[in-house]
Amino acid sequence: MTKYKLIYFNIRVLGEPIRYILHYMGKEFEDYRMPREDWVELKEKVPFGKLPLLEIDGEVFHQSTAILRYLAIEAGLSGNNASENFQIDMIVAAFGDFVSEVSRFFKMENPTDKESLRLSIIKNTVPFYMTRLEKVLKNNGGYFANRKLSWAELYIVGYCTSLPALIGIDLTEKYPFFKQLTDRVHSLPGIKDWVKRRPNTPM
Repeated sequence: MTKYKLIYFNIRVLGEPIRYILHYMGKEFEDYRMPREDWVELKEKVPFGKLPLLEIDGEVFHQSTAILRYLAIEAGLSGNNASENFQIDMIVAAFGDFVSEVSRFFKMENPTDKESLRLSIIKNTVPFYMTRLEKVLKNNGGYFANRKLSWAELYIVGYCTSLPALIGIDLTEKYPFFKQLTDRVHSLPGIKDWVKRRPNTPM
């Protein structure tokens, strides 16, 4: 049996979509949550110095979207052809720009600058991306690509569960199609049970 080990911090953010897809697949895996103090020493040994990592039978893989894309093939959550995968990748790449903006906030240390960026994200960045994603959901049967469930939904919904604690906004309150999608994802086999019992983390 294939052995999986997810290595990330004790937060959701980029690790949660990977947890979602592994639970959706019904895979048993070690969910290793690295203490921050251990990361300082390990960072130089990690490919490209970033988490999450996924070990598969002892072999280490990195880059969260690459991990998700690989697991999606195993889970049947990728496209059926190049065109369908193109549709999925466009949405994932667009949302990746939003993630990059939030990551800037996460890494900031100056409290004044950090609060200014947080307010800018809420006022400008969130509406820019979410109004467009809402339109995609509305026009695509409630999904982001190909009118069916893919790893794009698990990636975006999983990541967005961090936002209330991270920047103080719950996207399900203002964007009804995203609320419906979140409820649908959180009702999927494996994910439903995980959401009920997952650790209460700071974000």
